Amino acid sequence: MTDIETVALPGGAVLLQDARGLGRRTVDLEPFEIAATPVTEAQLADLIGLPATSSTRPAAAVSWLRAIRACNAASEWEGLDPAYRVDGEEVAWDVDADGYRLPTEAEWEYACRAGSTGPRYGALADVAWSRGDGVLGPQPVGRKRPNAFGLADVLGNVWEWCWDPFDPALDDRARVLRGGGFADEPANVRSSARRGLPMRLQLDDVGFRFARGALDEAEAVQGWSAAADRERAATG
Repeated sequence: MTDIETVALPGGAVLLQDARGLGRRTVDLEPFEIAATPVTEAQLADLIGLPATSSTRPAAAVSWLRAIRACNAASEWEGLDPAYRVDGEEVAWDVDADGYRLPTEAEWEYACRAGSTGPRYGALADVAWSRGDGVLGPQPVGRKRPNAFGLADVLGNVWEWCWDPFDPALDDRARVLRGGGFADEPANVRSSARRGLPMRLQLDDVGFRFARGALDEAEAVQGWSAAADRERAATG
């Protein structure tokens, strides 16, 4: 399989907006690793046997559940402990595992911003594939300028799955997407843009990137809290 290139990010803090846009909170993050580019068609083909037409385009039309499966396959390929226990549509995260996983939403935004504070880490045309480019599908990774962490295509090209539920009070089966895609207007291609989709849904502008980093606490890690999810789902 094509090597998975990851970037080691230092610990830090990120200001994160809540699911309904009603408030903000500061999240302190431990160091973690994140892939320099979205997972490509070729990588996904090697991992789970899907056909690939390009070695450089990001894999798209990938459901959240398929991304979870790919994370575990990548971990097994490299002899790492899989991060997820999967039983049908029930997925549990073993946070102390050293294998590949999806980033939490807080990790994703911290990685995307790379210290920037504006809506994007550069001019839209320089850093992201969007509707303004007039393309009809995902474009080869790494052709736009990376951010200060060296991460390419964090904005635009394909939306990227995160681990977190989108809004457990409304639907605990929908998961967070971040970053915008090749067909989106500028308003949806920015560091704070988010949407939620059912975990089985596949769209042609949705992909993912790997993260890594074993953690100690099982209930509240890197901005995600299992207890908070349960509380929001119970109160509605």
